Amino acid sequence: MSIRPKETVVPFVVRGEGTGVAQQLHVPGSQHRFETDAYPAFGGQDAAPSPLFYALGALTSCNQVTAQLVAKDLGITLGRFEFEVQGDLDTAVLVGGADGNANFDRVTVTATIESDASPEEFARLESETDRRCPVSQLFRRSGLELATTWSQAPLHATV
Repeated sequence: MSIRPKETVVPFVVRGEGTGVAQQLHVPGSQHRFETDAYPAFGGQDAAPSPLFYALGALTSCNQVTAQLVAKDLGITLGRFEFEVQGDLDTAVLVGGADGNANFDRVTVTATIESDASPEEFARLESETDRRCPVSQLFRRSGLELATTWSQAPLHATV
């Protein structure tokens, strides 16, 4: 097993506190703050997004960040991104305490991305983004079924 140099490791720290199922979170040393809650069926007030929505949002956001890095390496220009993500969660374990895995069964991501890439370059952009995105890998390696569909749209000039 190889050991990666410490200079390539970036720690990500989030602190949270709360009562019941609601929580206030922040990133130490920054102004970044966010809240979570749960649906009433899970004991919450639905006053903030569920942690599960944040997990799904992290997947699309991390794909967009990673795609920008990959596009730079490939010499591709990207424009607007549109994502829709759906996570199918069987709540039998979470709510009912059943035996099994509390994870999503399936997560489906549909993306439309403006790009000047050739079809071959766009396919490489998609595969490299999936391979290099930490959140995609977190989802994939968790054992759930992750289905992604990327479509290319023409690159529009931005003002």
